[in-house]
Amino acid sequence: MIDQSKPVYQRLRDVIANAILDGTYGDGDMLPSVRALAAEEGANPLTVAKAYQTFQDEGLVTVKRGVGMFVAAGATERLRNLMREDFLTNIWPPVAEQMQRIGLDARELLKLTDA
Repeated sequence: MIDQSKPVYQRLRDVIANAILDGTYGDGDMLPSVRALAAEEGANPLTVAKAYQTFQDEGLVTVKRGVGMFVAAGATERLRNLMREDFLTNIWPPVAEQMQRIGLDARELLKLTDA
């Protein structure tokens, strides 16, 4: 699920990250060009370039001049770890508080998701 309150480049980053984590793009795979992703997502190419740049800065994407951008070796696992850490630090605490507030037990919640 993409958070619509985030800036566009961060939402695009989430789209790309989800595609990597879902296996659409694996380590070593070529990513869509800036223009192709911009057209697909209805975004400005400069905004897409900014999203890609964040991945490049983190070493999750490599650039081969004249060829394209590729998912870096080990990027899937590193990205999974980064997102897990973000979830446990920023997303889970308020969810856990709300669950406690309304008396929702984690086991009960798991049963609901299995149905």
